[in-house]
Amino acid sequence: PPRIEKGVWVGRRRGRVVLPPRALCVTNTASDTMADKLDNALDLVRRLPPTDIEDNLQSLLDIAPDLIEDLLSAVDQPLRIAHDKVANRDYLLCDYNRDGDSYRSPWSSKYDPPLGDGAQPSPALRKLEVQANEVFDIYRDLYFEGGVSSAYLWDTDDGFAACILFKKTQDQTRKGQPMRGTWDSIHVVEVVDNKKSAKYTLISTVMLTLETKTEATGTVNLAGSLTRRDEREMPVSNATPHVTNIGKILEDMEIKLRQSLETIYCGKTKDIAVGLRSAITKDEQEQRNRLQRELGGAVGRRAGGGK
Repeated sequence: PPRIEKGVWVGRRRGRVVLPPRALCVTNTASDTMADKLDNALDLVRRLPPTDIEDNLQSLLDIAPDLIEDLLSAVDQPLRIAHDKVANRDYLLCDYNRDGDSYRSPWSSKYDPPLGDGAQPSPALRKLEVQANEVFDIYRDLYFEGGVSSAYLWDTDDGFAACILFKKTQDQTRKGQPMRGTWDSIHVVEVVDNKKSAKYTLISTVMLTLETKTEATGTVNLAGSLTRRDEREMPVSNATPHVTNIGKILEDMEIKLRQSLETIYCGKTKDIAVGLRSAITKDEQEQRNRLQRELGGAVGRRAGGGK
């Protein structure tokens, strides 16, 4: 599992909670070349279509196999779903529940494929993990009305850390407009426990893909990701345990992310589409311009005393 060294989360995602393990510790020309190679690869990923991120990442790994570890930990990919046969529940796969080639289920804490010495949270933290999964499963049902959620916790020197995941896939028709899309949200929180209070550092990433198709607009694709950070210190008691505090911060963050996606990304896309194409014909536009000039002249003559 990931660990924390001097406030830096080691061994996980770059840009959210960790800096690349090799890219920043450069001491010679070979390391400089590796760091430049990684930066170029990440720069290329940012410029390629987000909807093809998995295919693009695989192509980069084929070209530069020496960057496999860094790219897989640095590039956000859509969450994948697996099924826990023991608990008969679906769960989400990510770096935070992976050990080698196996993934741990939050419901039974079993690895698939089976792994005898796989990393596990401490007994007390496992109890908190079970509670967190139950709480965020209710949250998912209320906010997303479907989908899959998972919560993973691991011990740190100053407390613990958690990763809460949500995935909702929409592939139905609503109000006569076919729409399909996917919402993937990844919330990683570091908790520094001070007994009666705790410091929570949350870094959230949302990946959104939408596709609509109508006769009036044709096919419209919208895809992208958004990352935000929040930090709070909150009291901890029987009335406000860690799960409650994390839930409050996470809920506020998801509301902010949804508002940003709606007003900035969707709104900007609408402005660009309206600017690129006109809903009226050229003749109608000329008639409007002529009427505007006539009204302007009439107002001017009236203001000048009817001359």
